Amino acid sequence: MCFTVGVDVGRLRTLREFADRGSVTAAARALHCTPSAVSQQLRALQQEVGLALTEPSGRGLRLTDAGRALVARADEVLAAVDRADAELDAYRSAPRGRVRLALFPSAALMLLSGLLHRFARYDGLDAEVRDVDMTPPEVPGLLADFDLVVAHRDEHAAPFEDERLEVVHLLREPLDLALPPGHPLGAADRVGLADVAAEPWISVDVGFPVDDVLLSLAVRTGIRPRVVHRINDFRIIESLVAAGHGVALLPRYTVDTTRVLRRPLAGIRAARHVEVVLRPGAATRPAVAAVLDALRAEVAEVGRETLP
Repeated sequence: MCFTVGVDVGRLRTLREFADRGSVTAAARALHCTPSAVSQQLRALQQEVGLALTEPSGRGLRLTDAGRALVARADEVLAAVDRADAELDAYRSAPRGRVRLALFPSAALMLLSGLLHRFARYDGLDAEVRDVDMTPPEVPGLLADFDLVVAHRDEHAAPFEDERLEVVHLLREPLDLALPPGHPLGAADRVGLADVAAEPWISVDVGFPVDDVLLSLAVRTGIRPRVVHRINDFRIIESLVAAGHGVALLPRYTVDTTRVLRRPLAGIRAARHVEVVLRPGAATRPAVAAVLDALRAEVAEVGRETLP
C-alpha cells in the first residue's frame, strides 16, 4: 500500500499491538508504556498516513477498514524489519560480509596465499583483495575504496599520522643486498655499502619505500649508488640481478635465494615497516577484525618460516 511509505516502524508496532490485544490499555501493558503514549502513537500514525485508522466503539476504540488494511501490511513490514535486524545482528557478532583489502605487491607475494586459506575458514566472509603499487603519500586516499590498506614505508620515514587514520604495525622487514650468483662478495657474511658502491644498482621508482631506503642510506653514509634501472616488480629485479646486470636492495622475506645471493648490509640498518592502515573504529566490525587477525597470524607464520 503506497501510504505506508515513510511510516514510522515503531508506530506500526503500536498499531499491531492494539489490533492484536483489542484495547489501548492492553497494548500499553504489552509495550511497557502508558495508555496515553499508545494513544499518541496511534494519532501520530493517522496523521502520517492521512487516514482515520481507529474510531470510537463504546468506551474504547476499534480499527477502521483502513486500519485493518494497514495492520495486514504492517505484519509484512515488521517481519521484514525483524529479518533485517536478525541479519544485522549476525554481521555484528560474526565475521560476515565484504571486506576490501589492498596490499602493495610484495606484501601480496609474501602474505596473500596464506591469507586466502585463512579467509576461507570464515563462512560468510567475502574478502575482495587487490594489489596496489602505492607510495606512502597515496595511502590515506586509498581508504576511500578499501577497508584496510597494507602499506610499507622506510623505517626512517615519518609514520602515518592523521586523526582519520588508525595504523597497526605488522612487521619490520629488513632489506638485504641481492648479488648475482658467483659474485666475489658472495662469500662474506655481511657486505658494506662501500663494497658495492661502484656496482650498477637496480631499484624501484623514486618515491617508493625501497628506493627511499636506498636514498636514506646515501644520505647517512655519503655513498650514492648508481641506479641504472628502475623496476617495480621485485621478481624482475631478481632476474636482472641473477643475470649479472646489477645489485639491488630486496625485502628479506620474499627474496628467492635459489636465484640470487642474499647478504645483510654491514654497519647499517636498512628496513621497511609493513603496516595496516584503516579508518578509526573500522575494526569494531567483526569482518574487518577477522581480516586484521588473519594478517597478524600470517605475518607471524612468515616470521617463523624465515628464522635461520
